[in-house]
Amino acid sequence: MRLPRSKSEPGRLVYSVGDSLAALAGGMKGRSLMKAGLIAGGVAALTAGSAAISALRRRMESDS
Repeated sequence: MRLPRSKSEPGRLVYSVGDSLAALAGGMKGRSLMKAGLIAGGVAALTAGSAAISALRRRMESDS
């Protein structure tokens, strides 16, 4: 049984992203999907680290 789809814009976005990921996962092997996940996680970690360093630098400059 499928749930009725939401008609709101955010709801449609969530469903379309979910459908796209399901189609992508169906066409990829498990190892390739794991590599893609590791790369995406690494990029997210680097971005968060860079933002944290920038915030720390701004805070240190404003205290001086």
